[in-house]
Amino acid sequence: MAPAVPSAMDRPHFIGIGGAGMSGIAKILAMRGARVAGSDARDSATARALRALGATVHIGHAAEHLADDASCVVVSSAIRADNPELARAAELGVPVVHRSDALAALMADTRPIAVAGTHGKTTTTSMLAVALRTLGLDASYAIGGDLDEPGSNAHHGTGEIFVAEADESDRSFHKYAPEVAIVLNVELDHHANYASMDEIHESFETFVDRIVPGGTLVVGEHAGARELARRVADRAELNVVTVGEAEGSDVRILRITPKGMTSEVVVDLAGHDGELAFTVSVPGRHYAHNAVAALAAGVRLGIAPADLARALGSYTGVKRRLQLKGTAAGVQVIDSYAHHPTEMTADLAALREAATDSRLLVVFQPHLFSRTQELGTEMGRALALADASVVLDIYPAREDPIPGVTSAMIIDAAVAAGADVRAEHDMAAIPEVIAGMAKPGDLVLTMGAGDVTDLGPRILARLEG
Repeated sequence: MAPAVPSAMDRPHFIGIGGAGMSGIAKILAMRGARVAGSDARDSATARALRALGATVHIGHAAEHLADDASCVVVSSAIRADNPELARAAELGVPVVHRSDALAALMADTRPIAVAGTHGKTTTTSMLAVALRTLGLDASYAIGGDLDEPGSNAHHGTGEIFVAEADESDRSFHKYAPEVAIVLNVELDHHANYASMDEIHESFETFVDRIVPGGTLVVGEHAGARELARRVADRAELNVVTVGEAEGSDVRILRITPKGMTSEVVVDLAGHDGELAFTVSVPGRHYAHNAVAALAAGVRLGIAPADLARALGSYTGVKRRLQLKGTAAGVQVIDSYAHHPTEMTADLAALREAATDSRLLVVFQPHLFSRTQELGTEMGRALALADASVVLDIYPAREDPIPGVTSAMIIDAAVAAGADVRAEHDMAAIPEVIAGMAKPGDLVLTMGAGDVTDLGPRILARLEG
């Protein structure tokens, strides 16, 4: 694989163009006038949105999909070495570029904000993108989720700011050189690529070292993020801004007041007079912390705090982050991308706080065999926060099965924690299962990073019928 992006990206071919990260880069290149092409395993609303921008999107992977005059082939770490289009690129001598190199090239000559951390990247990046759009700054952005419609995960703007989600899973965030970086939290995850917390911290330190001289690192209150701040405290020409509820934080959260499915947040910014209050239009303390980190980052780029705080109130959520899919028979169906125990616990606690009188029913789909092997017990314990849960088989994504690693690990841990939980191996049976469990006033949460998200409309249809 080529170590850097080729200078010519006017005719790129994306393998897996429908993916969350890949489609955003493809969209920006198409908006900049590139002749974009690519392939994906199945058709989707995202693929159709790219076609509307003039991109050629093939369904399925085949060598003939790669045009002879392609200037480069863009891949992610999920693309296997035996992909026929990758083999064809080698035959033709077409340079192969990693997604992160392509995104780094797009951020050249801008003022980048890179949002990193084990959890909360998509939400925080989305909050900034929406707020900057509300302020009329027309920032470019690349996010790992859609804001309001398919294809809204990226934008090529005329402004000088570029907001990007920075993925640590395969160390690809080492390619970026941000003016401001946000690290919300640092935990052990992505066990196929990291063997220990020391490796995780070393990776994040390398990311911090890429911040431009005189730039800023915004760190959240999570213990792992504060440990990172301690490790990089001696870096020359690096400004570190701490965010949190703890006394002594540079941007201190004074109060978070839940108000149904929203929160009122009051902060004190060091160097700015008076308290600043604003609304976060999604429930949960973790989302309030994300919003304040976004506020701190924008202020470091020179945006007036009061203006940015008001604009952050215009954010109403991103798909798959506690997204209300609909209501039927008095039952609300909500979708969550949470797949790590910390994320699961935070989202379940947020819904508990927002709807105290409702029963909470969860359909959980574990994501990756390696993650389940390492964190299955903690996932089961998180499910004890629900009134009842149904656990599906593991969604493999890019991984092959690991002998002995199944959803039973999660179910056993959940039962040991006192949870009401059952297994379901047939996803098609879930709407009927939920219809037999749910009562008016209940909340149903589909949770996981795989295709569990597709169940929301099916559950609603069954409840209506």
